[in-house]
Amino acid sequence: MNKFSHIDLRVNNMENVLPFYEKLLPELGFTRTYHSANWKVFAADGELPSVPYFAITEEADHKPNGNLIGFWAKDRAEVDRIAKLVKEFGGNISGGPQLFPISPTYYAVYFADPCGNKYEMVHRLN
Repeated sequence: MNKFSHIDLRVNNMENVLPFYEKLLPELGFTRTYHSANWKVFAADGELPSVPYFAITEEADHKPNGNLIGFWAKDRAEVDRIAKLVKEFGGNISGGPQLFPISPTYYAVYFADPCGNKYEMVHRLN
């Protein structure tokens, strides 16, 4: 059983970041939406609450910090594709895509959403 359930993410300006997430999250498998006035929810295929989901809410005084959310990629090509899309969608690349000295096969891109929340897309063997 995959123990992952969900992410509750704060952003400091929903209007600025929502277009980024509306484009990026479906590329990461969060294809269903369950939006309300205060939360924008993107879920994986299937029915809530049994599928992973990514929920975003606005908190005007939110300040991004050193926390990072990581996603698995099926191969290096997917890392490269997501890096290209992040740039197109208004995100910021801070590293990669490239091999990192975490392990001999650790290929990743590090990026941030338009308000500075940090992410990683990684592929690695063993």
